[in-house]
Amino acid sequence: MDIDLVLRSTRVITPEGTRPASIAVSGGTIAAVLPHDAEVPPGARLEDVGDDVVLPGLVDTHVHVNDPGRTEWEGFWTATRAAAAGGITTLLDMPLNSLPPTTTVENLRVKQDVARAKAHVDVGFWGGALPDNVKDLRPLHDAGVFGFKCFLSPSGVEEFPELDQERLATSLAEVAGFDGLMIVHAEDPHHLAAAPPADGRRVRRLPRLPAPGRREHGHREPDRPGPPARRPRPRPAPLLLRRPSGHRRGPGRGVKVTVESCPHFLTLTAEEIPDGATEFKCCPPIREAVNQDALWQGLADGTIDCIVSDHSPSTADLKTPDFASAWGGISSLQLGLPAVWTEARRRGHDLTDVVRWMSEGPARLAGLDRKGAIEAGRDADFAVLDPEATFTVDPAELQHRNRITAYAGKTLHGVVTSTWLRGERSPTAVSSPSPPAASSKGTTDP
Repeated sequence: MDIDLVLRSTRVITPEGTRPASIAVSGGTIAAVLPHDAEVPPGARLEDVGDDVVLPGLVDTHVHVNDPGRTEWEGFWTATRAAAAGGITTLLDMPLNSLPPTTTVENLRVKQDVARAKAHVDVGFWGGALPDNVKDLRPLHDAGVFGFKCFLSPSGVEEFPELDQERLATSLAEVAGFDGLMIVHAEDPHHLAAAPPADGRRVRRLPRLPAPGRREHGHREPDRPGPPARRPRPRPAPLLLRRPSGHRRGPGRGVKVTVESCPHFLTLTAEEIPDGATEFKCCPPIREAVNQDALWQGLADGTIDCIVSDHSPSTADLKTPDFASAWGGISSLQLGLPAVWTEARRRGHDLTDVVRWMSEGPARLAGLDRKGAIEAGRDADFAVLDPEATFTVDPAELQHRNRITAYAGKTLHGVVTSTWLRGERSPTAVSSPSPPAASSKGTTDP
């Protein structure tokens, strides 16, 4: 086997723990994890990142890209640049907020064609389960979607209506017939209808909830710089991923349930939200600190399997200062890793925990057995992090199409110094030139 790259660090996070190592890469695949002082094979280039930590590339299985159809909100070009800048090498796109939604094979092909020309990281797709598309679920599964998203309460967009209990049962039976995965935004519409309406600029504070937030079957969501390169580098060739052929979820007793949470629920609290600051609005809402503590306890004891972004962007004009009318969504692709690491280290966790939650867990959920770990046979996808470095979030430096962020002005630990996709350094990491200046709408997509 010809080795073309050796990536060396005093701190490499492997399934066996963190240790000094040299990672040998051949043709985009990890060939071996060698001792730190291993001899570099003839013809291989050495990249020594010193004491920076090498993590497996992050896997984000909950991203709303909105492309095509609502590309003024977000697009594959900007979303995947932001992902790479944040150490994410694989993302799965949610089926709603784009036009068309991913609810038929024909619509899936449209989205794949758009993503193919724009993506900077590997991209896969969820399908959608609607009241009238049961007949499309198996064909979508056969076409390679990773599972199906549905809502039991209004999704927020007209073209993606919710399922009632009868239609949910029908869709679940269909998906179970081919061993598929259903992820359900399971907020109870009756409870939502009975709640006092949101009104005005202030966040309504809630007492501690016995089971905070929404739950999903499949997912269960508890509340729901380095120097510039001296010469051009080749752009890594991203892949459009499909569900691994023959992947099965394995035998089990009862319903198999996984649990996810998101960086904003784990790092932001309702107590800190200023009046009118609807950049903090998301669905379900950010809760109080006591609820956040319960989420971290769930991560510590293994109840929560993974942390993913639920990147749900919009244009600035939709973030009105009224919490009743503002769009509910937080953009965090680029900031998820440092935001989570900042809070994790404060609570006594280490980066092996972060890798388990943000790389290994999501990869396992989606059946991506070439992702999520640094070991022989996996894709050579890496995030290189200076965990001691800090930075203050400046929205102007974000790669997201619309630079609206609840993290503006926050000082975070952890700078992603480079991101690698199958053995090639991504040109979109923080060491790359700043993105073009935003237009009046804050957009940068070409």
